[in-house]
Amino acid sequence: MTDPVVMTLLAMQRQNWEQGVAVHALLDLGHTDLAARLSRDAIVHQQPDGRLGTIGSERGAVNSASLYQGVVLLDPAAAARQLDWIVAGAPRASDGTLYHVLDAPEVWADSVYMVVPMLALAGRPDLAVQQAFGHRARLCRDGLYLAADTRPSRWGTGSGWVAAGLARAVHHVPDLASDLAGHAREVIDACISYRREDGLFGDVLDDPGSFREANLAQMLAYAAYTGVADGWLPSSYRSLADSLVAAVEPYVVDGVVTSVCGAPTFDRPGTSAEAQAFHLMARAAAAR
Repeated sequence: MTDPVVMTLLAMQRQNWEQGVAVHALLDLGHTDLAARLSRDAIVHQQPDGRLGTIGSERGAVNSASLYQGVVLLDPAAAARQLDWIVAGAPRASDGTLYHVLDAPEVWADSVYMVVPMLALAGRPDLAVQQAFGHRARLCRDGLYLAADTRPSRWGTGSGWVAAGLARAVHHVPDLASDLAGHAREVIDACISYRREDGLFGDVLDDPGSFREANLAQMLAYAAYTGVADGWLPSSYRSLADSLVAAVEPYVVDGVVTSVCGAPTFDRPGTSAEAQAFHLMARAAAAR
């Protein structure tokens, strides 16, 4: 393995959702052995309640669901425990919309990526649609997503999580296109209207003073390439995705995707495992 972006991703310290997105990238690229090795460790760190890859006092309720795709290939019983947690154990609102954390009734945009593709893949497309619609009702404003119902900023990465999550769910279950694809396109189009002169975006989409953020471009490119490849977006979106990837390239330095919403607090420029993974996922989707 000599790909510098992959090597950097594997060298980074990762939280459970970052481990999950890394597994997605490796699977998409065909690196099934590496994906299995990451998934195996997620099983080692599975909590009694079913949350995969979760260490210590982690307050996240749904991030672990991102690990399902890799784990189900290795240990169906461990994957079933994770599914049971999302379906019945995790905290949620009265209409079933999942809360993102254990200790507060908060709905986050990130959750769409964590749970909607997982539910689709696990044979629960009904719940995938329910979660997509529940999050949309609470967080979507004119196609853009609030970071959370407690954080009203139109955070670029939040919309990126949604576009990518819906695209991945439809990729797993093409019949979901009738429910989810139109909204995925709406989110992509709404974000694109906020592109800056350099082809990238602000961390807060409608705040011209927010810092330059490159991972949203990669997330939207992944969603657009996937939509074109899977037939629910017009072929013209291929050129859009190409331009988004090209805008990021100057910020990929020695295999490190820079100028992204940075770990661990994601409130300032830096680097992150999720940005590394989406760079690779966009590449794999383009090849498809």
